[in-house]
Amino acid sequence: MPTLSRATFAAASAVRGRHIYISRHWALLAVLALALSGCMPATTQIAAADPADPAAKVAPVRYRSTIAPYSSLRPATPEPWRDRNGAVTPQPKQER
Repeated sequence: MPTLSRATFAAASAVRGRHIYISRHWALLAVLALALSGCMPATTQIAAADPADPAAKVAPVRYRSTIAPYSSLRPATPEPWRDRNGAVTPQPKQER
């Protein structure tokens, strides 16, 4: 039994030691990445036309009214309901 507990203790301490070793390397890598990110160029390639270029071609400006399809929706004068229903009722099909 004492041999088993010594082996377990040795394995646990080895894992703890590796964890500390790995965590130190992650911190070093994070600091290194942050330091090297300052060396990157600030500009990137633009896929389309540059918006700051005054000679860039743009679509022409056109006027389109926002209320052009407007039709008055004021209430109509009342009609007898039978006449209004008859105007919208489907007609029966003619038999041959």
